[in-house]
Amino acid sequence: MRPRVIVLVGLPGSGKSTYVKQHNLPALSSDALRKLLADDETDQTLHARVFATIRYLLSQRIRLGRPITYIDATHLTPAERRPYILMAERLGFQAEALFFDVPPEVCKQRNRARPRVVPDEVIDAMAARLVRPSRAEGFARVWVIRDQPQKPLAPEQRDGEHRPERGGHERQQTGEDRNGAHREAPIDGETGAVGNDRHG
Repeated sequence: MRPRVIVLVGLPGSGKSTYVKQHNLPALSSDALRKLLADDETDQTLHARVFATIRYLLSQRIRLGRPITYIDATHLTPAERRPYILMAERLGFQAEALFFDVPPEVCKQRNRARPRVVPDEVIDAMAARLVRPSRAEGFARVWVIRDQPQKPLAPEQRDGEHRPERGGHERQQTGEDRNGAHREAPIDGETGAVGNDRHG
């Protein structure tokens, strides 16, 4: 079975890092790399070096035979996601995208409660640049996570949901993640998102 690389996509405050931490997923994080390299996870002057390091570490994980790796960064545009598609072609892993489809106003509200606050105008500018991922970019599969009311899913809604994996072992979800705030559903082919798409 080919290794899988899951590229997270979403605005600051959309829940990417929280999702990784809650499910204890094997992830390479741009913020963690900034902290490691410069002792400051907010240092944006290291952008090129940080992502070169992520790609290097990812290539080593693939060569070591690690079955799954999550990449935790905003990845707003196809151009920012393209390097993983090219790596997949070269190294033989399966690239997938996991899109956190959360309205900017919700992201800004969450962001204000964090120790490290991204200015509202920065999130607005990022939202204007955000392009939802698609299979047309070269991803084998695209998944979407949206905020939902805190209630279980009906059985028919559970089919095809993204199941967080650690080291290749799947853990079946009940239709909610641990805080009950998200639902996952696949985007398959050109059919678009499943459920209510807040971004149209």
